[in-house]
Amino acid sequence: MKLILSSLATITAVMTLLVSAALGADSAAVATETVTNTVCPVTGKPVDPAITAEYEGRKWSFAKEACKTKWLKAREDSLYHKLGGWKAIDAAVDAFYVKVLADKRVKHFFDDVSMPKQHRKQKEFLSFAFGGPLPWTGKDMRKAHEGMGLTEEHFNAIAENLVNTLKDLKISQDLIDQVIAVALTTKDDVLGRPKKAN
Repeated sequence: MKLILSSLATITAVMTLLVSAALGADSAAVATETVTNTVCPVTGKPVDPAITAEYEGRKWSFAKEACKTKWLKAREDSLYHKLGGWKAIDAAVDAFYVKVLADKRVKHFFDDVSMPKQHRKQKEFLSFAFGGPLPWTGKDMRKAHEGMGLTEEHFNAIAENLVNTLKDLKISQDLIDQVIAVALTTKDDVLGRPKKAN
């Protein structure tokens, strides 16, 4: 618990920066599966096509060698990378929803939801939230959960299912604590509580 509380302030600051970056993300700064980016994801300047790096099947380009080094270091240091990257997020989300849809406390929220779409959105959001290279382009957490009538019990049920999924996947307790710290940064938005003053 001490680790969660000490990490929470840092993770909150990182999440704020990530959300700000994602909202202003230039699509030219994002490599697709078939086309490299034309704007450096670090500086926002045009790239030098000779300076590239491969990450999870995408070729990324950078303005300077120092940008490439900084970006790769950020990938390596990210919770996303430590958890195992896209393949791990993909497996974890699929296993997580098996638990959620069996949980009588929260399964009714998904009765009229396209689960393939929900899986995709959750994988994209968690990848972004844990420091993956792709920006989040979906709704913010407050808007996405608006009017659902979610309570502390619902949030805790989801968090419990997430923890149990990660334990089933043999994720270390240290990384689970970091995942929960990130999840806690979304709690007020998910539950529609007033924003706290900075």
